[in-house]
Amino acid sequence: MSTALQAQHVRDEIIIRMENVQKWYGTFQVLRNIDLKVRTGERIVICGPSGSGKSTLIRCINHLEHAQEGRIVVDGIELGASSRNLDAIRREVGMVFQQFNLFPHLTVLENCMLAPMKVRGTPKAEAEATARKYLERVRIPEQAAKYPAQLSGGQQQRVAIARALCMNPKIMLFDEPTSALDPEMVKEVLDTMIGLAEDGMTMLCVTHEMGFARSVADRVMFMDRGEIVEEGPPDTFFGNPRHERTRNFLGQILSH
Repeated sequence: MSTALQAQHVRDEIIIRMENVQKWYGTFQVLRNIDLKVRTGERIVICGPSGSGKSTLIRCINHLEHAQEGRIVVDGIELGASSRNLDAIRREVGMVFQQFNLFPHLTVLENCMLAPMKVRGTPKAEAEATARKYLERVRIPEQAAKYPAQLSGGQQQRVAIARALCMNPKIMLFDEPTSALDPEMVKEVLDTMIGLAEDGMTMLCVTHEMGFARSVADRVMFMDRGEIVEEGPPDTFFGNPRHERTRNFLGQILSH
């Protein structure tokens, strides 16, 4: 996918804004001076070594982690002002984790229907229709009546993606969604995410899958020691990284 083609889906409006965000765990500073603007429809891949603050950054966007300093605005709503604001943001932000976090006692269909019914008050018939639509979208409609334990890891992660989509979010956050999968299952999940990207979904994805970053991202960000060290379009980021820390990281990860 060329950069010119990628740019067509990105709108001018800023849907996520982080200004001078700082976060500590005790005396350890995990996020330093984070300034980030994400435009509607933009797809950002965040990479970096373990412990660099990548997952913490995206978890601050829906307040799974609390930033002690700075300002975060999501879809025009400022985080931290009230719990009502937090509920409003979480309705618009879907998240997919390393672990699938499916309810084991519910079927695939029930897992997908639960949040729209409980959070949005969606009628059961409508929630079921939406769930079936998104299970079709992630190419596992035939698994609707099964329980999570009956599925492969790749299938469970696709259910987790479908479940997030059933809330019709404006933004999707992915926190290393393929890291818990066997290698042969990674492609099916990445293919699902590529499909979402092609639909114009605003996406932030923490991942080490550099092929995915090259083919899907509008912008690739490299984090190290809690900072955004470097960012840019994939061609520039991979072809001509400016910082030695970025070059060292790419040299290590691309040689594996």
